[in-house]
Amino acid sequence: MSGRFVRVAEKGRRTFEIVIDGRRSLAAEGDTLMVALLTAGDSLRDSEFGDGRRAGFCVMGACQDCWVWTAAGERIRACTTQAAEGMSIVTRIGEAGEGVWPRLS
Repeated sequence: MSGRFVRVAEKGRRTFEIVIDGRRSLAAEGDTLMVALLTAGDSLRDSEFGDGRRAGFCVMGACQDCWVWTAAGERIRACTTQAAEGMSIVTRIGEAGEGVWPRLS
């Protein structure tokens, strides 16, 4: 899968594994979740209010467009949360267990 973000000339940062919607992916030391998610794919999450995917907007924690969930159900902002080894992130409604994703219907 090609991502929206592409690492061009980085060398020397340690990489580690995170899980995105049940699939293993790599993040680099110092990455925010937004960077890790958009390097691994073309969007951040499903929209709660429609059928589209979202990709973040302000990149500073103000716009509310980058909310994702941990596999345990904790809601976190991808743009201000550091990626950490072993994280398991849910971005797709279809992948979320009951109680993880907010149900509006």
